[in-house]
Amino acid sequence: MSFSKSFKKVLTSKVTYIAASIMAASLNVQAMDPKAFDKAMKVLPKNDPSAQLKALQDLRYRWIMESYPESATYEGYPGVERNWTDQSNAGIERRKGQTRDLLTASRHLDKDKLPEAEQLDYQLLYQDLLLQVKGYQFPEHLLPVNHMSGIQRNVPAVLNAMARRTSADYENILARLDSLPVLIEQTQILMERGVKRNLTPPQITLRDLPAQIRALIPADPRQSPLLKAFNEMPKSISAAHQNRLRTRAYSIYQKSLVPAWTNLAEYVERDYIPKASTETAFTKNEDGIRWYAHKVREETTTDLSPEEIHRIGLEEVRRIRGEMDAIIKKTGFEGDFKAFTEFLRTDPRFYYSSKEDLLKNYRDISKRIDGELPALFGTLPRLPYGVKPIPSYSEKSQTTAYYQPGSMEAGRAGVFFANTYDLKSRPTWEMEALTVHEAMPGHHLQIALAQEQTDIHPLRRTKMYTGFVEGWGLYSESLGYDLGLYKDPYNEFGALTYDMWRAVRLVVDTGMHQLGWSRDEAIEYFMNNSAKPEHDVKVEIDRYLVWPGQALAYKVGQMKIKEIRARAEKALGTNFNIRQFHDALLGAGALPLNVLESRMNTWIESQGGELSGRKNAEAAADSAQISPS
Repeated sequence: MSFSKSFKKVLTSKVTYIAASIMAASLNVQAMDPKAFDKAMKVLPKNDPSAQLKALQDLRYRWIMESYPESATYEGYPGVERNWTDQSNAGIERRKGQTRDLLTASRHLDKDKLPEAEQLDYQLLYQDLLLQVKGYQFPEHLLPVNHMSGIQRNVPAVLNAMARRTSADYENILARLDSLPVLIEQTQILMERGVKRNLTPPQITLRDLPAQIRALIPADPRQSPLLKAFNEMPKSISAAHQNRLRTRAYSIYQKSLVPAWTNLAEYVERDYIPKASTETAFTKNEDGIRWYAHKVREETTTDLSPEEIHRIGLEEVRRIRGEMDAIIKKTGFEGDFKAFTEFLRTDPRFYYSSKEDLLKNYRDISKRIDGELPALFGTLPRLPYGVKPIPSYSEKSQTTAYYQPGSMEAGRAGVFFANTYDLKSRPTWEMEALTVHEAMPGHHLQIALAQEQTDIHPLRRTKMYTGFVEGWGLYSESLGYDLGLYKDPYNEFGALTYDMWRAVRLVVDTGMHQLGWSRDEAIEYFMNNSAKPEHDVKVEIDRYLVWPGQALAYKVGQMKIKEIRARAEKALGTNFNIRQFHDALLGAGALPLNVLESRMNTWIESQGGELSGRKNAEAAADSAQISPS
């Protein structure tokens, strides 16, 4: 996140007001108290490795929650509800230094003296800190905003995730609203520093950014995504007090927020977009080849190179294409692949005419799935989930769907957000695969189960490794057959289209960023190998442009999970139990893929299976994962 040229250019009275409000609210934008961090570091246990590890985990978890208060909101962590992450240069450098201190402390811990049960905790703590510190060599903080993420997307989401049960909860929301101009200004400063270094998202991806920002500040404050909490307030707050709270919110909105967001939108239109890079390859940035390789390692938690991943993608595209051709033949369709995908994109039978009907079908599919889950899982989460439309202020440039984790502590259910924009690009044949991925048994089941693990440290319960989390989501799509889905050949083709979608990602992400493909070439390749509508394809390609490497994690993770399952089935034969396998796979929360493989190999052997050549392979994988770059 970020802000503008400090306040050196006070062009209008509204900017003067912003500056004054920022000065008054600056204490609400902060990192963990440096004195508290330094004190905690000084009192770390010295001679007891187990006590050292526990203290480091506790401090790391507290540091994350207090340095990134938005994360604390989602987790229900108390005490920082009024704060935003400090995105000033001093705050960013302070967090880097504190992370290096934590890494140094973890290196000094005698891990060989830890009991076996704590070895995994140490490995994860050390690897995470090491990878984060390695990332500090690249100026990621100078890319704080794009059309997929940034304060225009994150701020309303955080505000709407905040507790709203008591008047104290509303005071917290008001405090965050009051200090929000600080965060906006910090963000603009980072953007300006990025421009000076020719470091921006590709210009073509920024076309919707001004509209996204302005969508937060409609003339009527009741329509603003920033003030949704004040539209319906709990009856436990008296009507008179509700009016006072609402009046304060509207005052902050008109006097402070509207000018601050307007200033940012004008900066984006006037300066940021015209000066943005016309290059689309991430590797065109300074030190971009090494930076992209780091992102690939970070997202996939493997040592696969971009070129290796590209080759894997090409092979997967060929394999899945063969299965898709077989489905086309089964439907009796007379025509080639291109004609069939055009039929799927255009025939009215595959599209709803109302947003309400689209959401109703997603909810119906969810309920059908829920009833079949006990056949595949011994342990199911207690936290419920719901299905909601993606907010209108972001739906145009948002992908087909996403999942937002819930929290028992915060009293919030998980949410499967489905895109209802442009209904002619939301085919029915994709809905079963999408629901399995985003809700159950995909993201909601895996993330909620991790949150509910009482025998692992909160630091691990809240960690998201993209390769595992998204790999599990994609693997879950293949479980649709076991859940009674994909009986209609068009829905089965939809499932293959989704598998193809993730295989294509391996090709086009590496193609654009490593091998010199243009955006148009990537779109053409995607369209030629998928039935995804053109709008979705363009949104996806632009996503890969601003989140380089992230989309690779899905297929890489899925393939690793499938490889582990195939190994377990072969080793255990008739003793293989799918419910026990899934419970073991998910039982330690999200894990890097190399750690997951080692853990599951141990589980296979504990069930009586024999694995050959295991130790040498794992030693090589572990060494590659944590060796310095």
